[in-house]
Amino acid sequence: MAPSTNQGAAEAFGSQRTGQCDNAGIDDASVPLFTFEAVTVSGAPRPRLASTTGTVPDSGVTVIVGPSGSGKSTLLRCCNRLEVPTSGRVALRGDDVALLDPLQLRRRVGMVFQRPTPFPGSVFENLQVAEPDLDQSKASRALDAVGLDRSLLPRTATELSGGESQRLCLARTLITEPEVVLLDEVTASVDPAARLALEGLARDLVSNGTRVLWVTHDLEQMRRLAAYVLVLIAGRVAFQGPLRDLDDGAGLDVKKFLAAVAADKEMDE
Repeated sequence: MAPSTNQGAAEAFGSQRTGQCDNAGIDDASVPLFTFEAVTVSGAPRPRLASTTGTVPDSGVTVIVGPSGSGKSTLLRCCNRLEVPTSGRVALRGDDVALLDPLQLRRRVGMVFQRPTPFPGSVFENLQVAEPDLDQSKASRALDAVGLDRSLLPRTATELSGGESQRLCLARTLITEPEVVLLDEVTASVDPAARLALEGLARDLVSNGTRVLWVTHDLEQMRRLAAYVLVLIAGRVAFQGPLRDLDDGAGLDVKKFLAAVAADKEMDE
């Protein structure tokens, strides 16, 4: 039987990184994790990002929220060069990502997408995609880390449930021991139990020193997870700061967005 996710995430990949934070606040850091300097990404009928400027602190979980089409996923993809800005600069701990080797960058900054993408073959073979020399012991620990049973290693990956597939994709990302994990709406299509499990895993990663940048449309999830928040509206950062400052420190456009989401939720209920 696999150990708990808390235990697995702390032990699966060897070395612990320094730094710890939860959603009570953020640690001060002299150099931000990510810096966005007038980042524009062209699109039609308007730019997906429009001279976006902001920072992500080098600690804890940062959550990006905003209306549909506001540029959340585009900004996330700029962090590991899956998206290349039309103009402007993205820096990782002060280094321009445009000057970094893309393959090395994507090992440092892993990404998990909204729709899980298990490859044909076994679960073990899926993990080997990220690390060809992977052995059974490390593969087993990788499954432990995301709360999957080790008995799944020989299982055909495309036969997994949605929640299991999402955890496998996260395990595949974590195999490379990234410094940062980018999570793009990873709980949008999973059941509530899997959603809470993935949120718990994000907290475990943070406790082990990994930085997490999470895009969501779910404001309740934001409040459960975030130490720091970026709100994007119409391709620009309309608010950035600790979660505790969001309600009182946001401008009118952000308050309208928060109120509209709350009203939609009440109607759904």
